[in-house]
Formats: sequence, structure tokens, C-alpha cells
Amino acid sequence: MVKYFILLVNMLGVLLVNLFSSSDVLLDMRVPNEVNAGSEFNIEVVLKKKGLESFARFQQELPYGLTAQVVDNQNASFAFEDQKVKFIWLRLPHNDEMKISYRVKVDERLKGNFNIGGLFSYIEGNERKFVSAASKQVLITPSTKIDPSLIVDISEFQHRVPLQPPVSLLASNVRCVRQSPAFSGEGNDMTVNLLVSRGSADKFAKIEEEIPEGYTAEPMNTSDAIFTFKDQKAKFLWMNLPPSQRFVVNYKLLPTNGQGQTDLSLNGTFSFILNDATQVIDIVQKDIDLTNLDARYLESILSSIPSTQVSSALQLDQPLSTTYVGDEGGKSISVSYQKIEDRPITRGKPVELDLSYQLEPEEGVYYRVQIAAGHRPVDIKRYFKRLSITGDVRTEKHEGWYKYSIGSYYEYKKARDSRNGIWNTTPIDDAFVAAYNNGVRITVQEALMITSQHWYK
Repeated sequence: MVKYFILLVNMLGVLLVNLFSSSDVLLDMRVPNEVNAGSEFNIEVVLKKKGLESFARFQQELPYGLTAQVVDNQNASFAFEDQKVKFIWLRLPHNDEMKISYRVKVDERLKGNFNIGGLFSYIEGNERKFVSAASKQVLITPSTKIDPSLIVDISEFQHRVPLQPPVSLLASNVRCVRQSPAFSGEGNDMTVNLLVSRGSADKFAKIEEEIPEGYTAEPMNTSDAIFTFKDQKAKFLWMNLPPSQRFVVNYKLLPTNGQGQTDLSLNGTFSFILNDATQVIDIVQKDIDLTNLDARYLESILSSIPSTQVSSALQLDQPLSTTYVGDEGGKSISVSYQKIEDRPITRGKPVELDLSYQLEPEEGVYYRVQIAAGHRPVDIKRYFKRLSITGDVRTEKHEGWYKYSIGSYYEYKKARDSRNGIWNTTPIDDAFVAAYNNGVRITVQEALMITSQHWYK
């Protein structure tokens, strides 16, 4: 009897410990009671965790007709797939209290009530634990702007989605609009404002503008992008796009001779990653006022752009850049390299390209070290042996040159170390790191941003 009593006490103790641990983690979900069809609203989740810093996940399922975009992720990775909102932390921030938030877009055809809850899971003492957010009911007020015959109850909509996919412009499309350049009031300087509606894009992206001769460009508001101006191209580069669904960036055009033009036309593109492929759209220029950030005004601008103006440049299988411009991770370097003599090494007829040394494409982003280039092929085995190169040299035809490189590295630091080794052990003192994405050259800077790696000198 005593044995069973002790066992019961131990079981109760374990239960009390689990109850106490669960009570240490509190979840409060803040959702409006009523929303309008066609509008956006924020959901906030406040987590009180008292020192918990383990792996964790918050997940929530949304009914069809609702889409989500992150606002504040508190260092979590965010995803919205198959109608599931997911925040995942490999390690929770150390703060005892934290708040995550995201914006939900409601399809304009909906009405009725739906329930929304959430589940927070985490690891504590090698045990997975769960805390549920209390389910809350939200009423959708139908829109007065569309044909009443198109309005459907959200419960019925769940069965009609395959036949009627959501038509929300902002949730499904990406737009980039340029306000016609205007004098800034400082001499003949001009300000260029760009409105971005990022739709479902959230990762690596780029704005590239062709700047007319006679002008230079300087950044103003970059929205956390890296800004560069080189070879008459102004670029904004993001590793992660801003959380806002719509945002404005701008830069200043400065005439090099002090005299600007009254009618200046620009060309540019907005590139972004979607479904693991690069998409490119043309930037549309309009006579608008992007200092007016009223949501309805911005939406009217975006809605006025025909789809033909934003789909003409879509490329599904190309990276954001196909040329190496010498940007190693934000440091601009001159592209100089060991130039191979155009005269063949061997006597008699010129050397033909040996296909056994041809560079084959690899999957993903990777780095190689370029050691030489020439307009004609050479006997690779003999030529590079003379230069004390012991690695496997491969060649590729790029921009009219036969370019020669060694190594294949998925980490930039290893490629950098290999380059330094060539500098120190061979006559080649101008080798440099080249980056590739699925076999196509991109800038090192873009590769670092795509892979979230650091640049090293």
C-alpha cells in the first residue's frame, strides 16, 4: 500500500510540474471582432515565456479567402503556405515577453463569421509542449463596392475556392511604380520616388534603374536596402523585403554639369524571388504623388496598372544578374585578372577547346576562383602547370572570353581562402572569387545576399 501511495504522489508531482511549466508560457492573441471584406487587418500574438529560449513554433490556419503577410516576426522564419501561418524559431529571443504580428487580407467577395485560433509549441526539458490561443470569432462585413450576386458566405467559399481563386490584386501581384522625376528644390537636383507593392514576394529582391548620361545618383530613403551606383545603374538590393505590403524608396539625381533636364525619362526593372525562381517586371512611370501615402490612394495607383505592363519581362529561369561586375560583398574591386596570351603555346595550328575541361553547371549558389582569361583557348594542362596551379582547372566561354577557374565552394569564406592561397603560392596575384547560380554567373554580392552569408576580406 505504501508503495502505491508513493507512486501516486510521484505521478501527482509530475503532473503539477507540467501544469506549472505550462502556466509559465502564456499566449494572448489579439484579433478584431469585425472586419470589412476587401480590407486588411492585423493579428497580434503576445507571448510571455519566462526565460524560455528553445526551439519553438507558432501555427495558425486561416480559411480560404484570407491571405497573410508578416509584419513583425521577432527573428522567426515566416511562411504562409496551404492556408497555414507559421513562425518558426530555432532559438527563441531572450526577452521574457515578445510580440509577433502579421497582416491578413480579406477577399472582397466574402461575408459571414469565421473562427480563428492558434497553437504555440516549444521544447522544454527534451519534451515537446503546447499552448493554445483561445479561439475567437470574427465577423466579415460584406463589401458595398461589388455586385451582390458575387458575395458568398465564407463557410460556402471553402468549397468554391478551386473554381473561384482569390482575385486580390495586392495579394497575388507585384507592382513597382515610379513617380515622374521632379526637381527637389536644391539646384537642379531631382528626386525619384518608387512605390513597391511586393505581393507574395518576401526574399531577395532588386530595383535596377538606368541613369542617363550626365547624372549621378545618391540614396535617400532605401527601406533597409543596399544602394549602389555604378556604370550609370542605380540599384537597391534586399536580402529580405520590408514587412509592409507597400513601401516607397527614393534616390536623388544630380546633374554632373549643374544643369538638369525638365523632362527626364528613366527605365528600370524590379526583380524578386518567387517560388524559388527569379521574376522580373518593368517599372512603370506615372504622373503621381508618392508623398501621399494614403492606403486608398496607393491602391488606386496600383489598380490602374494593366497587367501587360508588368508581365512583359518575366523570366522564370534566370538569376537577378548574369554578369560579374566585380562587387565582392559590398566592396567594389577592379576586375583584373591574369590575361592569357592570344598566341597559342604550342607550335603549328591553334589549340582547340578541350571539352573534357569544360565547366559544367551545378545546382544552387556556389563560388569558384577565376585565375585567367583569354580570347583563344590554350592547352590547359601545360599552361597552368607552368603557373604552379595544381587544382582542377575548368573553362567557360563568357562575354567573348575563355575564362578559367578552379574549385567549387558553397561557402564564400572557403572560396576566399582558396583565392588567398593562389595569391601566396603562384605568380597569379589578381585571382578573384566568382559566383554562380545554377551555372549562371551572378555578382558575389547577390550570392551572399541569397545565401545569407558574410563577406570576408
